[in-house]
Amino acid sequence: MHVLSGGAAAAVVQSVQAEFEQSTGSRIEGTFSAVGMMRDKLLAGAPCDVIILTQPLIEQLMASGHVVPGSARSLGRVKTGVAVRSGQAHPSIKTRSELLEVMNAAQGIYFPDPDKATAGIHFMNVLKALGLNESLHSRFRVFPNGASAMAAMAQSQELGLIGCTQVTEINYTQGVDLVDVLPAEFELNTDYTLGICTASEKPQHAQMLADLLSGSASEAVRRQGGFEF
Repeated sequence: MHVLSGGAAAAVVQSVQAEFEQSTGSRIEGTFSAVGMMRDKLLAGAPCDVIILTQPLIEQLMASGHVVPGSARSLGRVKTGVAVRSGQAHPSIKTRSELLEVMNAAQGIYFPDPDKATAGIHFMNVLKALGLNESLHSRFRVFPNGASAMAAMAQSQELGLIGCTQVTEINYTQGVDLVDVLPAEFELNTDYTLGICTASEKPQHAQMLADLLSGSASEAVRRQGGFEF
């Protein structure tokens, strides 16, 4: 079973993997990265049974015939947050001015792809709104997705680091802590939605996996990570 998924849902897939594989005998091959990249892989012909992207992207893929109509199931909504390395002080970022001060003070700013990752695109727009996209460019540490950005920040020995991505990618990564979600004026609340691919060779197994991912089997993991529903 091939799964293409935004990084925000990686831990959700992994949480039901053992149960699914034991029940069906089918092995899950998961690829997790920026949602734009995962969409492009599907459109380029990559094998896929279940795909997890943002709700608008799933709707586009249903319209184009790549996802089975009516198969969309929401996993929950995820906000975008700010992170620091574990053990570091948690600055206040509740207002625009506080966020501006924190970003200006950071020695390194870790975030996902500003072209294809949901949180990366949004955060770059926040930086532009704050007038920091050019002045702080040398401090940007950009990665293909939020999970890899957070993992790299956790392992870095630099001081004064700040990260921004979906709260799930922060909460599921050891070595980083969620400080807070972005201030209300910059809030991003993303509905992560799955769809069953029309090219799936095992549609019944794909439906079973969809039920596990969107149902009670994964609810605790989703809540723990920051999914809201």
